[in-house]
Amino acid sequence: MAAITEVKDEPGQPPALTALSLAEIAQSKSKEQIITPFDVSGGVDEQGRPKALDYDKLVDSFGARRIDKTLLERFEKITGHKPHRMLRRGLVFSHRDLDQILDKYEQGIPFFLYTGRGPSSDSMHVGHTIPFEFTKYLQDVFDVPLVIMLTDDEKFLHSPKLTRKDVYKFALQNAMDIIAVGFDMKKTFIFSDIEFLRGGSASDFQANILEMAKRTTINQIKGTFGFNLDNNIGEYMFPAQQSATSFATSFPFIFGTDSKKAARIPCLIPCAIDQDPYFRQCRHNAPRLKYLKPAIIHSIFLPSLRGTGSKMSASDTDSSIFLSDTDKQIQKKIGSAFSGGQDTQELQRKLGGRTNVDIPFQYLTFFLEDDSELERIRDSYEKGEMQSGAMKAACTRELQAYVGAFKERRKAVTEEIRKEFMRPRQLIFKGMPEKKERKEALEERRKKLQEEIARVDEELQKSQEE
Repeated sequence: MAAITEVKDEPGQPPALTALSLAEIAQSKSKEQIITPFDVSGGVDEQGRPKALDYDKLVDSFGARRIDKTLLERFEKITGHKPHRMLRRGLVFSHRDLDQILDKYEQGIPFFLYTGRGPSSDSMHVGHTIPFEFTKYLQDVFDVPLVIMLTDDEKFLHSPKLTRKDVYKFALQNAMDIIAVGFDMKKTFIFSDIEFLRGGSASDFQANILEMAKRTTINQIKGTFGFNLDNNIGEYMFPAQQSATSFATSFPFIFGTDSKKAARIPCLIPCAIDQDPYFRQCRHNAPRLKYLKPAIIHSIFLPSLRGTGSKMSASDTDSSIFLSDTDKQIQKKIGSAFSGGQDTQELQRKLGGRTNVDIPFQYLTFFLEDDSELERIRDSYEKGEMQSGAMKAACTRELQAYVGAFKERRKAVTEEIRKEFMRPRQLIFKGMPEKKERKEALEERRKKLQEEIARVDEELQKSQEE
């Protein structure tokens, strides 16, 4: 077996998923949790019962840092904004270099946000909108540009049943859902990998992909993602692509053609914790390209309807609340969700409910804005004053309102709006390139387009003369 090269970024890299380690897990009665971009499971205990995801263990094994009270207080002091409910409740819970982003913001140094979505289906569920809602909050608070990457090519490479046509169609549909979250068009660029890479504005992006690919070894990818000889070569290559998006130099039409200046623009990546392996690779190689390491802020997963041992999955309709679900479907799904209540009303009154495993209550921690109301519900349920039915009813109302409001915003997202969000263009933000530089860049783009049009006209003329 080939040796696995460790990626020396922060201490505590996750254990490699080698054939040997998987064999050891199979022989054991219990199974450890697995958190990768492709698989999320809390594992099982010695009795074969599913275990909840252990995020404290993840912070330690991934070498990240907890977002503590001191950091939240500094966030509020510097921005002048109350932390988002996900920050207040520890749902956005760990980070890499968020403190440095706050330092730069305090000094007036601009940065940009980068997040993404792997379009595996035509309908997103509420677990998908959570990180985008939080990203919108960050964009509003910091007033910064945002790049959203739709990794349709990665979904095609990793999913045996999906065609290129499928994933590209999903990307365009998902883009409209993402726009409906409420992003500022003037500050937001959304792109499909398949579409952007075949266009005329991705040459600098492709250059950064190549630079990252050259510095990333097969053993590094194996050690980080658990890949083996059965994975296709596209999967091995893709981490370089996801990394390249975190560099402002990949988007000169946004950040300017002065590559040295653009290389000094920091990036903050809000993402679910399972995406961290991609950016450990990126942080390892960025200094070798004389780029800044991207900062990362991690969120936990919205749990499956079945329990806290797994996340919502678009491929499992019974585990998720979709943004297309009707009020009746939401009510039925929440009614069947895993409950932390007792078996009888009498026992519930005597022992109280377990909010730490109760899925309806867990959903309320994500979606209910009012902190005092959430604590009232928690206290009442744990004391046995609230029954499971009442808890599920409260959750149902909140999710019906959330999905209903989303549907209304989604109606306003037209194909023309989607195309504008996905058009490579200059975004408007503090610290954007000077007018002279923007004009020169546009003139250069126009020159190239005119040259291409002239060549096409010449070919058309020749074909007509034949």
